[in-house]
Order: sequence, then structure tokens, then C-alpha cells
Amino acid sequence: MQGAGFWVVLALLVALASLAIYYYNRLVFNRARVAEAWSGIDVQLKRRASLIPALVECVRQYMSYEQGTLQALVQERMRAVQLADSPLGERATVEAHLGTQLRQLFALVEDYPALKADGQFLDLQRTITEVENHIQMARRYYNGAVRELNVLVESVPSNLVARPFAFTQAEYFSLDDPRDAQSPKMEF
Repeated sequence: MQGAGFWVVLALLVALASLAIYYYNRLVFNRARVAEAWSGIDVQLKRRASLIPALVECVRQYMSYEQGTLQALVQERMRAVQLADSPLGERATVEAHLGTQLRQLFALVEDYPALKADGQFLDLQRTITEVENHIQMARRYYNGAVRELNVLVESVPSNLVARPFAFTQAEYFSLDDPRDAQSPKMEF
């Protein structure tokens, strides 16, 4: 009878170890998915930042007296590039301001029919619209991955594995101003 107790305890320990390994692997998978999702956002943000100088130069030729808007856009782009390796919270705020500056620029473009008809500007406008849409999709994917990881970190029994192995909740990519979540309106 004593031998049977040993096997029951051993089976229970193996079951607990298997459960711990299962949850540990799920946590690792979800942490990697969050990192991969952030990489997708990062690529799109860098792509947007690389398009802004060409957009500013194209617009500058037509809008000589709107220098304040162009300078603000250039400054926000420089801040975004400088914060490329910064924590998500700092970067999200700057990227939101950059989106606001882009919207303001495209609102001003409405007063310049010749600029709205310029082929180079139209190409840049289309490309930036695509990039803004990709940023929005990447942000949704990232926040979904963060949600999955955060649920695992906080829920029982996976939190019993998460705490000893220092798994922490990830930060959502949220925007302070709901208008920053929308792509700039670009009418032709």
C-alpha cells in the first residue's frame, strides 16, 4: 500500500510539473507575440516617418506662408525618430502628436487646388494613407496580443507560473486623444 502512495504522489508531481511547463510555454509564446506585434507597429511608424520629409518638401513648394504647420510637423517627426528605442508610453504620445500634425497639414491642403492636383503629392498622400491604415491594423493586433499576455499573467493558474518567472503585464498602445486613432482625411 505504501508503494501505491508513492506512485500517486509522483503522478501528482508530474501532473503539476506538466501544467507548469504548459503555462510557462504559453506565457513565453504570448510575450514573443507581443514583441513581434510591436515590431510590426515600429516598422509602420518608421515608414511613416521616412515619408514625411518628402511630403513636407512637396507641400513647401506650394505653401510658402504655412511654415508654422510644416515646422511643427518636422519637429514632431524628429521627436518620433529620436524616441525610436524609447518605452511604448513615451513613444505613443509623440506618434499621436505626429498624426495630429499630419491631419492639420492635410486640412490646410484643401486650400491649395494646385497642390491637390500635383502627381507627386497625390502619390505621397496615397502612400501615407496606406501607412496610417497599416499602423491602425498593427496597433489592433498588438493590443490583442497584449490582452492575451495580460490575461495569462493575471489569471489563475497561469499567474502562479508568471510571478516566479517574472512575467509582467505589457502596456497597451493607447492614444490620449481619440482623434489620433483615425487616419488623416484626404479628399481629392
